[in-house]
Amino acid sequence: VQLQASGGGLVQAGGSLRLSCAASRRTGSNNAMGWFRQAPGKEREFVAAISWSGGDTIYADSVKGRSTISRERGASTLFLSMENLKPEDTAIYYCAVARSSAATTNAGYYRYWGQGTLVTVSS
Repeated sequence: VQLQASGGGLVQAGGSLRLSCAASRRTGSNNAMGWFRQAPGKEREFVAAISWSGGDTIYADSVKGRSTISRERGASTLFLSMENLKPEDTAIYYCAVARSSAATTNAGYYRYWGQGTLVTVSS
Protein backbone atom coordinates (compact mmCIF):
# COMPACT_ATOMS: atom_id res chain seq x y z
CA VAL A 1 0.00 0.00 0.00
CA GLN A 2 1.35 3.39 -0.97
CA LEU A 3 0.15 6.57 0.67
CA GLN A 4 0.17 9.91 -1.14
CA ALA A 5 0.00 12.99 1.07
CA SER A 6 -0.82 16.39 -0.40
CA GLY A 7 -2.01 19.84 0.55
CA GLY A 8 1.12 21.24 2.11
CA GLY A 9 2.58 24.59 1.22
CA LEU A 10 3.61 27.98 2.46
CA VAL A 11 1.12 29.81 4.65
CA GLN A 12 1.28 32.81 6.93
CA ALA A 13 0.87 32.46 10.64
CA GLY A 14 -2.82 32.43 11.51
CA GLY A 15 -3.74 30.81 8.23
CA SER A 16 -5.17 27.39 7.55
CA LEU A 17 -4.46 24.29 5.47
CA ARG A 18 -6.15 21.03 4.69
CA LEU A 19 -3.91 18.03 4.18
CA SER A 20 -5.08 14.95 2.31
CA CYS A 21 -3.79 11.42 2.14
CA ALA A 22 -4.90 8.78 -0.32
CA ALA A 23 -3.98 5.11 -0.33
CA SER A 24 -3.16 3.34 -3.56
CA ARG A 25 -5.55 0.56 -2.62
CA ARG A 26 -7.59 -0.69 0.29
CA THR A 27 -5.51 -2.29 2.99
CA GLY A 28 -7.77 -5.32 3.15
CA SER A 29 -8.58 -4.81 6.81
CA ASN A 30 -10.09 -2.18 9.07
CA ASN A 31 -7.26 0.16 9.95
CA ALA A 32 -6.98 3.32 11.95
CA MET A 33 -4.97 6.15 10.36
CA GLY A 34 -2.90 8.98 11.66
CA TRP A 35 -0.75 12.01 10.98
CA PHE A 36 2.76 12.59 12.24
CA ARG A 37 5.18 15.41 11.57
CA GLN A 38 8.88 16.03 11.66
CA ALA A 39 10.33 19.49 11.97
CA PRO A 40 13.89 20.29 10.88
CA GLY A 41 16.35 18.95 13.40
CA LYS A 42 13.67 17.30 15.50
CA GLU A 43 12.29 13.83 15.91
CA ARG A 44 9.05 12.74 14.35
CA GLU A 45 6.06 13.43 16.56
CA PHE A 46 2.45 12.40 16.69
CA VAL A 47 -0.15 14.89 15.46
CA ALA A 48 -3.53 13.17 15.27
CA ALA A 49 -5.16 9.79 14.76
CA ILE A 50 -8.59 8.46 13.89
CA SER A 51 -10.09 5.02 14.33
CA TRP A 52 -11.39 2.88 11.50
CA SER A 53 -14.95 3.87 12.24
CA GLY A 54 -14.06 7.52 12.61
CA GLY A 55 -15.68 7.56 16.00
CA ASP A 56 -12.50 7.98 18.00
CA THR A 57 -9.91 10.69 17.48
CA ILE A 58 -6.76 11.63 19.33
CA TYR A 59 -4.84 14.89 19.06
CA ALA A 60 -1.47 16.04 20.27
CA ASP A 61 -1.76 18.86 22.78
CA SER A 62 0.17 21.11 20.40
CA VAL A 63 -2.61 20.99 17.76
CA LYS A 64 -5.67 20.27 19.87
CA GLY A 65 -8.39 22.82 19.28
CA ARG A 66 -6.81 23.96 16.02
CA SER A 67 -6.96 20.75 14.02
CA THR A 68 -9.54 18.25 12.83
CA ILE A 69 -8.73 14.79 11.54
CA SER A 70 -11.29 13.02 9.40
CA ARG A 71 -11.57 10.21 6.90
CA GLU A 72 -13.86 9.02 4.20
CA ARG A 73 -16.05 6.37 5.78
CA GLY A 74 -14.90 2.92 4.80
CA ALA A 75 -11.97 4.24 2.79
CA SER A 76 -8.28 4.74 3.27
CA THR A 77 -8.51 8.46 2.57
CA LEU A 78 -7.46 10.76 5.35
CA PHE A 79 -7.66 14.49 5.97
CA LEU A 80 -6.19 16.95 8.44
CA SER A 81 -7.58 20.46 8.65
CA MET A 82 -5.41 22.89 10.54
CA GLU A 83 -6.34 26.43 11.56
CA ASN A 84 -4.52 29.26 13.27
CA LEU A 85 -1.23 27.87 12.07
CA LYS A 86 1.92 28.82 13.94
CA PRO A 87 5.55 28.89 12.83
CA GLU A 88 6.17 25.91 15.12
CA ASP A 89 3.79 23.89 12.94
CA THR A 90 6.41 23.99 10.18
CA ALA A 91 7.30 20.39 9.39
CA ILE A 92 6.94 17.56 6.95
CA TYR A 93 3.59 15.92 7.64
CA TYR A 94 3.28 12.17 7.16
CA CYS A 95 0.15 10.09 6.99
CA ALA A 96 0.16 6.50 8.13
CA VAL A 97 -2.03 3.41 8.33
CA ALA A 98 -2.17 1.59 11.63
CA ARG A 99 -2.00 -2.16 12.17
CA SER A 100 -5.32 -2.20 13.97
CA SER A 101 -8.66 -0.42 13.97
CA ALA A 102 -8.01 1.57 17.12
CA ALA A 103 -6.54 5.06 17.00
CA THR A 104 -3.10 5.22 18.55
CA THR A 105 -0.37 7.77 19.16
CA ASN A 106 2.40 5.17 18.95
CA ALA A 107 4.33 5.35 15.68
CA GLY A 108 5.42 1.75 16.14
CA TYR A 109 1.83 0.61 15.68
CA TYR A 110 1.63 2.04 12.15
CA ARG A 111 2.33 -0.24 9.24
CA TYR A 112 2.30 1.96 6.14
CA TRP A 113 3.72 5.46 5.76
CA GLY A 114 3.38 8.14 3.11
CA GLN A 115 6.21 10.21 1.69
CA GLY A 116 5.16 13.39 3.47
CA THR A 117 4.02 16.86 2.50
CA LEU A 118 5.85 20.00 3.60
CA VAL A 119 4.04 22.66 5.58
CA THR A 120 5.85 25.94 6.08
CA VAL A 121 4.33 28.62 8.29
CA SER A 122 5.87 32.06 8.05
CA SER A 123 5.71 34.56 10.88
